[in-house]
Amino acid sequence: MLIAPSLLSCDFSIFREEIRRVDEAGADFMHLDVMDAHFVPNLTFGAPVIKKLRPHTKKPFDVHLMISQPHRYIDDFCRAGADIISFHTESDSDNDKTLRLIEERGVKPALAVKPNTPVEAVYPYLDRLYMVLVMTVEPGFGGQSFMPLMMDKVRALREEISVRSLSTLIEVDGGIGRDTIKVAFDAGVDICVAGTAVFGAKDAKAAIDEMKALCK
Repeated sequence: MLIAPSLLSCDFSIFREEIRRVDEAGADFMHLDVMDAHFVPNLTFGAPVIKKLRPHTKKPFDVHLMISQPHRYIDDFCRAGADIISFHTESDSDNDKTLRLIEERGVKPALAVKPNTPVEAVYPYLDRLYMVLVMTVEPGFGGQSFMPLMMDKVRALREEISVRSLSTLIEVDGGIGRDTIKVAFDAGVDICVAGTAVFGAKDAKAAIDEMKALCK
């Protein structure tokens, strides 16, 4: 299991130090939630902030765009240092064209689905995707409870990936911690986004190590 700490849960007043802390604690990715207060009811940060953070870790930047028109900002996030860009099938952008923009810039493309969206929405694009992000809470705010029914989506997606002999990764985001990570792992998840479970822990390394151990 790979762990991507969600920086939405960090202390923004010491953003740089928080990134270094979870890097040293064993994070595999840095998960950056970009929200526009339109697609979801919250406002976070954009490409300029990500650009400033980029020099402070070599870990891949997993940028999750929860914005209405992601196609308008792909260049900005690529230049800022994104390694993976996920955007929502429910956004106002054309999926095919937005994926092409990401691909042309050499960044790994991913699609995300909200809890009420059938996972089949990503199937037409699956062979182009580095990753599919299955939301296990309603996107917008951290600290929500894990929705176990979303594991049905994960199992269906894992089967589709297997049938097509693809290497597409499955990521989940929302309510992941020591009590839920094994459920996700057993369903076929490759990457877990964890916010409060990492940044809310007294010892981030111990928290990450424990979650990984629970999946062995």
